[in-house]
Amino acid sequence: MIKMFLPEVSVVVPIYNGERDLPQLIECLRSQIYPPDKVEYILVDNNSRDRTSSILETTAKFDRITIRHLTENQIQSSYAARNQGIHNSKGEIIAFTDADCRPESDWLENLVQPFVNPEIALSAGEILALPGKNILEQHADRQNTLSQKHTLAHPFCAYGQTANLAVRKLVLKTVGLFRPYLTSGGDADLCWRILRETSYKLDFVESAIVRHRHRYTIKQLQSQWYRYGESNKYLHELHGVDLMRELTTQEYCYRLARWLLKELPVAAIKSAIGSSDLVDLFNTPIGLVNVRSRAMGQLRAKLPESAWEIEGF
Repeated sequence: MIKMFLPEVSVVVPIYNGERDLPQLIECLRSQIYPPDKVEYILVDNNSRDRTSSILETTAKFDRITIRHLTENQIQSSYAARNQGIHNSKGEIIAFTDADCRPESDWLENLVQPFVNPEIALSAGEILALPGKNILEQHADRQNTLSQKHTLAHPFCAYGQTANLAVRKLVLKTVGLFRPYLTSGGDADLCWRILRETSYKLDFVESAIVRHRHRYTIKQLQSQWYRYGESNKYLHELHGVDLMRELTTQEYCYRLARWLLKELPVAAIKSAIGSSDLVDLFNTPIGLVNVRSRAMGQLRAKLPESAWEIEGF
């Protein structure tokens, strides 16, 4: 029997208006097979305006696992909330996920295994979709929008998203914590500082799985991709990452015309005979909405001067 590596771990989750997600998230934390005496779950309320605080207070008092309820009310940023959790953590490994994620029961156990190697500072698990019902959710699932495989293949430098990421705490004493005033791109920034300023490495653990809910309205989808654009602009300013090229009006028109005249008729026939799903009819227009939203986010984003600040440990 293989002996598992079981270090002391602190799981940090930033929460903003998480009333809807907290019950399922907490149930997933309760279901972790990681030894309860070796892990603490730090849930940080980032100035929520719903019942998040009361839910956390009740859960922290009576739960069988160690749940600690903290608050971050000074800075409205998930990265500031994560920093609050790190400052108050006891574990030698800090793991991150989000309120709208559902970690599988062996998530934490699998995520920390790479840290048996002292050269590893970062461990990224996979992010899969929760079951979706409407076309927008199904489209995102088909595209594997949230998969870590996209960010791990970033042309500038690999990074893991904080929906499923762990870091060796000792390393943070060298490079600092998250930039507290950054509103997007903080996961890439932290990973890049570690990987480019030290000799430590990142490991991908595909078996460490969290499931994430995709956006299910056009407004939510546009907001998500707008933030992707903002993130790219911020990382361009902070690290020199290339800006994404915007599609020209002619390119948009060409892709729409190709969809109307070629892709849509073919997809409609396949759908009618049951060889494809309804979502296949709308892949191109949904994709163009995403690309346009990302372009607008990149165009309009302005990195605040305060975002250059790196919080010390």
